[in-house]
Amino acid sequence: MLARHLAFAALKAGHSVLFIRADKMFDTLKLSILDGGHDRTLRYYLKYDLLVVDDFAIRPLSRDEANDLYELIIERYEKKSSISTSARAPEEWQGLFPNPILYNSALDRLAHSSYQILTDGLSIRKQNSPK
Repeated sequence: MLARHLAFAALKAGHSVLFIRADKMFDTLKLSILDGGHDRTLRYYLKYDLLVVDDFAIRPLSRDEANDLYELIIERYEKKSSISTSARAPEEWQGLFPNPILYNSALDRLAHSSYQILTDGLSIRKQNSPK
């Protein structure tokens, strides 16, 4: 919910925002290879002032997904803002990358200019579920 509210505030302030689930983003990037539009699809994710990737690190990344994520991170680094939501702590992310060098390079850029907000407790869905 916090990422949604930050994205809404960015929209109200006049910034362009894309909110997408990680699995949908990676599926779109994977399919774009087939039609020859991979570079165009990467540029699509790069153009927004704020990119919110929801449910990141739910499952291990394939080599192609890790490469695409690396490209997005290095191209957006110090130019555009990004938010990642995850059910995993950042310390758990390394095991999800097939290439530790790629992981270290990407995470170094993320950690250099990021804020981590770790939440605890019941999810908002559980809190609002019928009793």
